[in-house]
Amino acid sequence: MTAKISSSSKLALALILSVTLSQAFAQPNKNAKPADTQTRKTESTPSFAVKVSGHGTPLVLVPGLSSSGDTWTTTVAHLQDRYTCHVLTLAGFAGQPPIHGPLLSTVSDDLASYIQQHHLEKPVIIGHSLGGTIALDFAAHHSALAGPVVIVDSLPFMAGAWFQVKTADEAKPMIEQMRAYMGSQSKEQYEQFVRSGAATKYMVASPADLEVIKQWGLASDRETVTNAMAELLGRDLRSDLAQIASPVLVVGTWAGLRDQMEQNGMKITREAVTETFQNQFANLPRLHFVMADKARHFVMWDDPQWFFQQLDGFLAHPVTTAQNRGFKGN
Repeated sequence: MTAKISSSSKLALALILSVTLSQAFAQPNKNAKPADTQTRKTESTPSFAVKVSGHGTPLVLVPGLSSSGDTWTTTVAHLQDRYTCHVLTLAGFAGQPPIHGPLLSTVSDDLASYIQQHHLEKPVIIGHSLGGTIALDFAAHHSALAGPVVIVDSLPFMAGAWFQVKTADEAKPMIEQMRAYMGSQSKEQYEQFVRSGAATKYMVASPADLEVIKQWGLASDRETVTNAMAELLGRDLRSDLAQIASPVLVVGTWAGLRDQMEQNGMKITREAVTETFQNQFANLPRLHFVMADKARHFVMWDDPQWFFQQLDGFLAHPVTTAQNRGFKGN
């Protein structure tokens, strides 16, 4: 059986669940290179903790739902001789204390305060999955503070792809069903689901990395995960993209989705996944899009050489690179 439009929902499922019930704070990625030799300080604001290392142009890295900042260990190791890296771990994830209220919008506002308080001049903002949503929101609503933006395997309207709806209002009943289901699970059921890897086994290529992700998931605050997932699905930033003045690099993946769907007797093409990204990012004025062919959702772990090549090329010439939207010939 060949999947057509429904492939988009599988894409969002891959993007969301992988970072949802799968990451938090347990042990570092075993394949990661240490990047803490120049660590200067660890700070915290109400909605995130920050680890700062390296020297040079300021750069902020935001991990995904339930993720530790260790998501970015290899990336920091690659960048820290040229950039001062501010690596976030969000409240309620990775052993951080949870907060009350909406997490995503609070992080965006707190990040604006953090940048102003530390006099960071238009830092580069890099976000993975849910972190990509936060990066887009920040760049749209705090455009004067944002430098170049890098979005790693994320969409501005997750519910549109996952639930095949046109508006956030249409998604509300399904979001509530999801919230009710997650809330109905016992602690044991929830933890068993995370341990099973059912939502995460197609998100990384390495079995060792998969085990890390499972352990991370067990350490997240369950209520925070549920609420943040609902908040993520309830957001539609597509129209807000027009407000983003920064040049943006969007990195997509499709290998994990392809493997997941083939396992379930369905097919997906690279072109179909690319079209999903193209449609959702249509309102972004200054965009360059690239698609990873080998890496799964955690691009920075699965194919670091390719990822760093795309990152370095964009950061060297963000304005001129973003003049090419990149959807054709990728």
